[in-house]
Amino acid sequence: MSVRRLAEPAIQPAAFAFNRANAAEAKKWVKKYPKGREQSAVIPLLMIAQEQEGWVTRAAIETIADMLDMPYIRALEVATFYTQFQLKPVGTRAHIQVCGTTPCMLRGSEALMQVCRDKIHPEQFHTNADGTLSWEEVECLGACVNAPMIMIFKDTYEDLTPERLGEIIDAFEAGNGKDVKPGPQNERFFSAPETGFTSLTDEKAVLKATRAKPSGAAKAKGDPVPPSKAAKPKTAAVETSPALKTPSRVKASANGEKAASVSAPKVDRRAANKAEPAVEAADKQRKARKAPAKPASAKPQKPSLLDKDRPIGMERPAAPDDLRLISGVGPKIEKTLHELGIFTYGQVARWTKAERAWVDGFLKFHGRIEREDWIKQAKALAKGGEAEYVRVFGKKPR
Repeated sequence: MSVRRLAEPAIQPAAFAFNRANAAEAKKWVKKYPKGREQSAVIPLLMIAQEQEGWVTRAAIETIADMLDMPYIRALEVATFYTQFQLKPVGTRAHIQVCGTTPCMLRGSEALMQVCRDKIHPEQFHTNADGTLSWEEVECLGACVNAPMIMIFKDTYEDLTPERLGEIIDAFEAGNGKDVKPGPQNERFFSAPETGFTSLTDEKAVLKATRAKPSGAAKAKGDPVPPSKAAKPKTAAVETSPALKTPSRVKASANGEKAASVSAPKVDRRAANKAEPAVEAADKQRKARKAPAKPASAKPQKPSLLDKDRPIGMERPAAPDDLRLISGVGPKIEKTLHELGIFTYGQVARWTKAERAWVDGFLKFHGRIEREDWIKQAKALAKGGEAEYVRVFGKKPR
């Protein structure tokens, strides 16, 4: 990181004033803060000034400080601290901020900076010959999982390679920057794993459009169910049933009263105690006859090695391919594939859908071969090795 200072006095304008639209926008921001805390609006006001002028001038800093009744040094501290504020004139079409913090540095941000040096200017904060492009190194831009990345004005461009950054710079220089889609540049879905989703692979359960709609007008409007129509708890019948309030086996009628024709006979306690085990045994037998037989839990069978869908193996060649270059294949999986007679990228690339399903089941991968696209990886490696893999996927195989 370089020391951030204001531009030289020779290029500083003498005065600054918001235009009519931005002046109204600035007042809206100031009103968002309570009385006595208006100085909290300094950051949004500096951003509005930058969007109007293209950079933050000394006159703009002092004008905003006067508006918020704060010392000049306080406003200057804010403007020089945050790299989102440009203190010198920058490229009119693109000012590229390259993240140089550890995650991006480990993922190749130095190579991105070299592209900027070659295509824009050898030094930071200098525009190209036409004044359309400029660049600088900045601290973390907040998308570490998609490193390396850059920011151009308000948009971020992530998962970059030097070649892709060169294409982006060329597009902005030609005035076609709006055609470049922000975000990941390697077809990754936002910040999902590079190998594809590992959870929540089906969005039907969480999307509003595919949720099961409640039945009835009251449920659709979100109205509560009337107490009279609410389902009564099962325990209510147990608590109020007269059959449970007497030692005799008296049946209850539908309205909870005793049947008129049934009376509670006197019972010999000693005979009842002797007969109770026999009654319990009879009840258990009756329940066993009525209860449905529980199906035996069948565990999924591992695919047979003699199955017709097993890929055809081959004798171990003198120099087998390094299958671990395929993302998702580690030393243990490579050993298993060797045991199946799979030694080359070409064999993997030629697997049919049925063969892929067999291997997926044999390895207990639950669809991982399709998610990680082993076939596409193997085809690239078989065609041109690591160089072809980088060309296709924009990164080196692990």
